Amino acid sequence: MSAKARYHDFCRTAPDVPVFGQPWYLDACAEGGTWDVVLAEEKGRVVAALPYFCKQKGPFRYVTMPPFVKWLGPYVLPEFRGRLPQEHELLKRLLAQLPEFAAFKQNFYPTATNWLPFYWEQYRQTTFYTYRLHQLRNLQGVEAGLGTGIRRDIRLARQKMRVVHDLPLEEFYRVNMLSFTRQGLPAPYSAAQFRRFDAALAAAGSRQLFFAVDEQDRVHSVAYLIWDATTAYFLLAGDDPALRASGAGVLLAWECIRYASEVLNLDCFDFEGSMLPGVERIRVRFGAVQTPYFFVWKYNSRLFELLEKLKP
Repeated sequence: MSAKARYHDFCRTAPDVPVFGQPWYLDACAEGGTWDVVLAEEKGRVVAALPYFCKQKGPFRYVTMPPFVKWLGPYVLPEFRGRLPQEHELLKRLLAQLPEFAAFKQNFYPTATNWLPFYWEQYRQTTFYTYRLHQLRNLQGVEAGLGTGIRRDIRLARQKMRVVHDLPLEEFYRVNMLSFTRQGLPAPYSAAQFRRFDAALAAAGSRQLFFAVDEQDRVHSVAYLIWDATTAYFLLAGDDPALRASGAGVLLAWECIRYASEVLNLDCFDFEGSMLPGVERIRVRFGAVQTPYFFVWKYNSRLFELLEKLKP
């Protein structure tokens, strides 16, 4: 049985493999490259896994993050986390099985708090932050933790618009792309990529779309919520630049939180960053807790590293 086939079986029983590391999710996101996985065992049982996504640029093969995948990296069963001698050994076994690559770049899961065996193999690390709400089932408690300005924005936005889920996917993509256009950034994924991705999430029953619409049927903001067995993720969002003052973005964030609590019955909501000062302030005003995660990288090719640094 191949490593990927065994990983499929492993993910069916492992209690908290994030949605980003699920085989069906990686299949939906692996455009422009391929994903694979290395495994570590104890007494014939898979207890740790490191999925990775490879791309090819000329003669260089490198490990990177595929579209729509916020985190990847090593997953270790909960019973082995924090038991450092065993955890170190499992991570070293995973590293030893990785193929040759020009570069390795991964955002580790927030639950992956030990990258020391990577450091011993000359990898480097930068700490980034996401923002999480916990004890989400106590929605009254979460609501009590909202900042005054957030409460006001939600109240005012509710007076002007409604939240719906059933507009066309093309309308979501259009509004989502407006945020990139406003910032002068290229589209990070095509409409075809997004359709393929959404089809997989819809088939798995792991996503919901949110649209904030006014009385003239104008879409002010959109949000795309995904989830796994433990956590809901505020994966994608977008605003019409001409309508940003309406507070619709804040309203949709709160509606996603409510949905995760009341419909999904989950206890954790992840805003997925951001490191941007303006966005970070809003996350904190929602009462979210700063949560670190590791960006881990290594260059094995000096030439590839130079070419990367010369990119605009």
